Amino acid sequence: TGSVALNRIKSSMERTLEGRLILEQKPRVNSKTVPLEALLEQDPNTFGYAYARFMTGHGYSADDRPVVKHIRDIELSYIMQRYREVHDFWHVLTGAPTTVEGEIGQKAFEFLQTGLPMAALSTAVGPLRLTNNQRKRILTGYLPWAYACNQRCNFLMGVRFEDYFQEDLKDFRDMLGVVPVSEYVTEIDEETS
Repeated sequence: TGSVALNRIKSSMERTLEGRLILEQKPRVNSKTVPLEALLEQDPNTFGYAYARFMTGHGYSADDRPVVKHIRDIELSYIMQRYREVHDFWHVLTGAPTTVEGEIGQKAFEFLQTGLPMAALSTAVGPLRLTNNQRKRILTGYLPWAYACNQRCNFLMGVRFEDYFQEDLKDFRDMLGVVPVSEYVTEIDEETS
């Protein structure tokens, strides 16, 4: 269940200093804590600039993430909130597009990282809406990428991304062991979700 996965995430976060600090300080990702205008003034090679470009380019706002309501345990509720709020950071790191198949690939990676059932459900049900060519890209590109990326990279829920906005994006990916989706998927469906 979701609570089992959330408890596993919590345990994994508690194993590192950075993860423990996230749980202790409970940072939030919103327009007040992460002002995109300031990030757009950074060097274009930085993680912060790439994040701001991603958000403004798609017309997204961190404020659009709904607040978690149906989890009674305060700590687990925060972990689920944090999961929702870092989703776009993960997109920037992985380079997964915001197409339906890109989101399915991203959710497969998120499931492997977190074990959250909702990510598995998205991965399983999402392909039903796709064409045969899109399903083929999922099976031959996105799913192998999600597995390879998860095998190589750090546990991302234990990363306080806000502290790395000044980092070069490529160097940050390398530091975390993130494999960009472009290494597995060369043909991207341009139809956005």
